[in-house]
Amino acid sequence: MQKWTNPTKIIDLDIQQIGKTGMILTIVLSIGLLLLNSVVHLDFSFDFSWLGLLLFLVGYIVLIGLHEASHLVGFVLFAKVPWRSLDFGINMQLGVAYATTNEAVQNKAMRKVLILPFWTTGVLPAVIAISINSPLLALLSAWLIAGAVGDFSMIKELRTVNDDAWIKDDPELPKLYIFEHK
Repeated sequence: MQKWTNPTKIIDLDIQQIGKTGMILTIVLSIGLLLLNSVVHLDFSFDFSWLGLLLFLVGYIVLIGLHEASHLVGFVLFAKVPWRSLDFGINMQLGVAYATTNEAVQNKAMRKVLILPFWTTGVLPAVIAISINSPLLALLSAWLIAGAVGDFSMIKELRTVNDDAWIKDDPELPKLYIFEHK
């Protein structure tokens, strides 16, 4: 695409800082949601089991997949990109899962794409967990909410950019290329 060759701005995210923030949020939200679940249900017990650990690991992998799938659905729904432009996978070098499009997306739509997984794989499971008294699901949702810290970092940076600017996601690095109208 010739049109998207000279960005007016590049947002380069600090993956190490995001990782540190994510780790702190994981601990704080895990304690917070487990405590909230306990207070709501007046049940302050916690049982550890190997089956529970296995269910947590499987649930975490499934929810990470759903997190990335939510991004893909968001690209189609909000940014109106074609399915064939979507890509997803795991960047083993950075240790992150990703979902992206090779199309440029307007900033307003990109922010919606970035926030969608927070609601679908973080907040919604937390509400369900508290309503059914599931400490395991509460813990999973805490981890997924904290896992959205990278998305929130991008949203924070994109809030300084005009809504009608176009955003191109780097396919390999935590970078966004901004193309603003002059």
